[in-house]
Amino acid sequence: MAYTGSTSLRKTITMILAGGQGERLFPLTKERTKPSVPFGGKYRIIDFTLSNCLNSGLRRIFVITQYKSDSLSRHLYEAWNIFNPDLGEFIYSIPPQLKTSNNWYLGTANAVHQNMNLIEDGNYENLLLLSGDHIYKMDYLKMIQYHKEKNAELTIASIEIPSSQANRFGVIDIDENYRVKSFIEKPKNPPEIPNKPGLSFVNMGIYVFSTSVINEVFKKMDDEKIPSYDFGKDVIPYMIKHGHHVQAYRFVDENKKAEPYWVDVGTIDSYYAASMDLINVTPHFNLYDNDWPLRTRQLQFPPAKTISHEGERVGRAINSLITDGTIISGGLVERSILGYNVRVNSYSYITDSIIYDNCNIGRHARIRRTIIDKNVVIPEGMEIGFDAETDKKRFTVSETGIVVIPKNYKFK
Repeated sequence: MAYTGSTSLRKTITMILAGGQGERLFPLTKERTKPSVPFGGKYRIIDFTLSNCLNSGLRRIFVITQYKSDSLSRHLYEAWNIFNPDLGEFIYSIPPQLKTSNNWYLGTANAVHQNMNLIEDGNYENLLLLSGDHIYKMDYLKMIQYHKEKNAELTIASIEIPSSQANRFGVIDIDENYRVKSFIEKPKNPPEIPNKPGLSFVNMGIYVFSTSVINEVFKKMDDEKIPSYDFGKDVIPYMIKHGHHVQAYRFVDENKKAEPYWVDVGTIDSYYAASMDLINVTPHFNLYDNDWPLRTRQLQFPPAKTISHEGERVGRAINSLITDGTIISGGLVERSILGYNVRVNSYSYITDSIIYDNCNIGRHARIRRTIIDKNVVIPEGMEIGFDAETDKKRFTVSETGIVVIPKNYKFK
């Protein structure tokens, strides 16, 4: 759609913060930033935020990059170069350029602060600020309209979770009108939502700012020599303290499930759990929703194929996601996710695992509870995921015992 419809859309610029190192996802983030990590066989994590933008009608997007951005920048060009500048649409990757200092981006707020010229040049009224490393479905236009209706200067998307679990997040204390009274990072005793005992509002890292206000806040914090590196630690508490209208917005999930779904796949174990949920009969996150299409790069591979030979060499895939170009030739794959162009050879066995693109699983190999990054050849007869002590000598093993084999790993 062109920007001839909603005034809110025409006057909104979107920035996606996608520069995090993702240290807790190592070694999946050894050569790529967290938003660029594959998910669900064919997607990258950032595809879900970008699909939300597309489905919300938002087509003016800056993606703020920093660490190991080669893979992400290439993906943005190959998968998301679909916007028409003649219609006022664009998506640009914005690395650190030392515009305002000799520093790289020092935090979420500093990344925006260093790029305020991009917002001012477009004369936008609203800044929609997003994280590029969460899995969820959301119509951002509803939040932008709420921001306008409440005449807020900052609106924070929030999700209800049990107060007993909220101490791992930034928690928002609100009054009965959802106006934010305080913002607390990882509190020992999280404040509850008024009239909802046992529940707290958790910050989702999704913000709508009035651009004139955030620009003025940055200037005042600079004048007062107050650090403005991070929104949660610095900018939002400053705005609340100085009487700015900060409003909470209750997350509306477009996932059509009873339980709202929003996941930060920040560790190997949380990433693995979210991935394995996709293969359930009724997953929490639905990839097959025609009303909310999910976009990514479609590689030009032939359809996936299973091959059965004589005797016991029967190619089978059970309760699994199998991506184009993959051939299962006489092996068994169950409860697993296989990316593009994977080869599963005869008598091999893969269970409860995630295999990235261009991997080759040798004959008689056995793989269990393992994540194998791209371009890895598993030798014939190799066993991974069955002997924890042996695996720990060669690979990263998570707290729950998930083995991770890094990209391009070569077996001796």
